[in-house]
Amino acid sequence: MTVAQPDVSVVIGAYEAMPYLVACLESVASQTLDPARIEVIAVDDGSTDGTGEYLEEFAARAPMPVTVIRQDNSGGPSGPRNVGLGKAAGRYVFFLDADDRLGTEALERMVAAADRNGTDVVVGRVEGVNRKPPQSMWGRSIERTDVYSSNIKFTLSAQKLFRRELLTRHGMRFDESLWTGEDALFTMEAYLRADGVTLIADYTCYYLVGREDGKHVTRSGGYALRFDSARALMRLIAEMVPPGPRRDVLMVRPFVVTLLPQFGPKLLKDGEKVRRHKYELAAPLLAEHWNEGVAQRLRVEERLRMHLLAGRQYERLLEVAGFVKAKREPAALLEKKGRRVYLEYPYFRDADAGIPDSVYLAEPREARGVPGFREGGTDYFMRRVLRKVRRMRRVPATR
Repeated sequence: MTVAQPDVSVVIGAYEAMPYLVACLESVASQTLDPARIEVIAVDDGSTDGTGEYLEEFAARAPMPVTVIRQDNSGGPSGPRNVGLGKAAGRYVFFLDADDRLGTEALERMVAAADRNGTDVVVGRVEGVNRKPPQSMWGRSIERTDVYSSNIKFTLSAQKLFRRELLTRHGMRFDESLWTGEDALFTMEAYLRADGVTLIADYTCYYLVGREDGKHVTRSGGYALRFDSARALMRLIAEMVPPGPRRDVLMVRPFVVTLLPQFGPKLLKDGEKVRRHKYELAAPLLAEHWNEGVAQRLRVEERLRMHLLAGRQYERLLEVAGFVKAKREPAALLEKKGRRVYLEYPYFRDADAGIPDSVYLAEPREARGVPGFREGGTDYFMRRVLRKVRRMRRVPATR
């Protein structure tokens, strides 16, 4: 008798996951996708709280085939995920954290979306339970997109549907040398290699659960691990994307999500030794990857902090961090008849600091909130005219 290939392999890496594992597995058992089209591969990573025993109990009664693998603790989520991925037989793979749970229709909707669009990755809407997930990408569902023309670069967790053939063709695995950010590296590579990404925004596919005991893996680890994560992601982007606007768009993510938080209000609480170490860790990353193309895509205060960090103006950086911590609002200076808006954060037009005006110049998306701003200018109107001419050229002539 030939066993049909499952549509999706659900890979669950579990460590000390009780009692959250109960709801996690129930969400898998309750999927509207035919259980015969699902397989579960659960890897107990050396738990001592009954996680392994509960997985085996679930396997004995689950409506779909469940493989339980028990191993010594590997120290992080990459090892169990890689073990599960190596055993997966489904057309697609979904990585489910043992603390979290699926929406009831999640797998059915995601598999259908991937089949309908021929896309290699499906990003399902995420809601937080005692946690706050990224929000900027859930405006609307998109049948086919990519990492450059959407905000999916800001959701790099592993909880996506991946076409297994994509992963095997490129030998993709989670980097077991990273203690944090390993999922960002894996998912960014998948986005870059994918033949299209589907975004499901009108149904909650995944519930990201914050543990009351604070043991969720992404909350652990010191600041140095964050720099390891940023370094690895920046290196991947630089290796896979040639210099230019596309690379700059992607570099925004490690700068904003990983580096900037280390040099904001948090910096004021650090001792001098920690601050010096952070400056040392950041210096080569800025020297290699910080440029005007990345800078113009940040908000003014973000750009200013990175500019001061890159220029080793550390005392001024601390003052700006204090300004941000105090939630002070900068004055806005409008010039060129309202078409330029400068936000007067500390050291604006300070001769001693020598910071270019361009650092304080708000891009339109930020300037729109300033009364009196007039979006446009000669360049803006020329671009509109050129776009209109191109559209007219594409319209067939009528007789």
